[in-house]
Amino acid sequence: MRSKRPLTSPLPPRAQTLYCGHYFFDGNVPPLPTTSASLTVQLAARSYPIFIGRGLLADKSLFDRVVKQRDVLLVSNSTVAPLYAGEIARVLAPRRVLRADLADGESHKTLATVTRVLDVMVANRLGRDAIVVALGGGVVGDTAGFAAACYQRGVAFLQIPTTLLAQVDSSVGGKTGVNHPGGKNLIGAFHQPVAVIADTDTLTTLPDRELRAGLAEVIKYGLICDAVFFAWLEQNIDALLRRDAAALAHAIQRSCEVKADIVTRDEREQGDRALLNLGHTFGHAIEAATHYETWLHGEAVAVGMLMAARMSARMAWCPAEQVERLAELLRRAGLPTDMGNLRAAELRTLMKIDKKVAAGRVRLVLLRTIGAAVVTGDYPDAALDATLGATAA
Repeated sequence: MRSKRPLTSPLPPRAQTLYCGHYFFDGNVPPLPTTSASLTVQLAARSYPIFIGRGLLADKSLFDRVVKQRDVLLVSNSTVAPLYAGEIARVLAPRRVLRADLADGESHKTLATVTRVLDVMVANRLGRDAIVVALGGGVVGDTAGFAAACYQRGVAFLQIPTTLLAQVDSSVGGKTGVNHPGGKNLIGAFHQPVAVIADTDTLTTLPDRELRAGLAEVIKYGLICDAVFFAWLEQNIDALLRRDAAALAHAIQRSCEVKADIVTRDEREQGDRALLNLGHTFGHAIEAATHYETWLHGEAVAVGMLMAARMSARMAWCPAEQVERLAELLRRAGLPTDMGNLRAAELRTLMKIDKKVAAGRVRLVLLRTIGAAVVTGDYPDAALDATLGATAA
């Protein structure tokens, strides 16, 4: 049984008490769902459903319910399009379906790529009543969504995430945008999709490294507000790595439930939504330092989450044994736990242009315990510097 309790331990002075409803593990693991599921991101007139299940890409009736537009721009990449674009075009018939296939990889998440998508829309004289369909991982979703937000000041778009990371995180919540040489996701807009269709069958073609990277974001949800889920992940990480369908369905559904709840309360990241950035300030700096060419996003976030936990322990917030639980789970998931030969000073500089900087101070998501995170700019600089220095290989 799950019991929800308030966070009662005191927070440091001036720390913002931002946390979602967190749970304490009592030994009972929730059952795995065996059928497809759906939930809703509640945003008044902009509310939308998330569909999770197997075989959804072939469900014409589902697409007919979601896609009301006559003109469709299907945006994918060179890896995913050969696998699934033909199926999507078939279920969207008899609509006019145009294609924009992009190069694959984080290094292509740029304004130049957005311009290419916009060029296709302009050349085909798409109107404001068209829809952009994003078929792929987080890079495709963020890029296509930003193009949809920009074109004629906003057209509809649909998310069809095909990676675990996109299914549990980037496809939900309406964040769209691209990178800049100076930092990750510095250019973008909030633009909610009309729906998210997460077909778990697409994970069967996902490379092992991409699957592991997606698990980092899944682990994040347990850390920030659900200790029961974190304990479930400890018990089921091997099943997830084996791509057990029921285990993946549960992990995706619970992750989406947590994110949908937070986005409903704080769509524009003025409060609780910042919790979703656990590990990301560190992780984004790692990605930027390596020019988005070496690390997958989830890999960088994994190291970033461990850095946040270790920094929390240095400040006597998070117990050391819980930090080790996280490190062990990351190792079992096949994720990195150090940042290699990157220089701490370079990361410190890159962190200063993070979107969460306020009044010149880098705000970090830190842990009080597994299942309870806080957002704060009130921490000793020495603790941050020591954490960066200690995380090198």
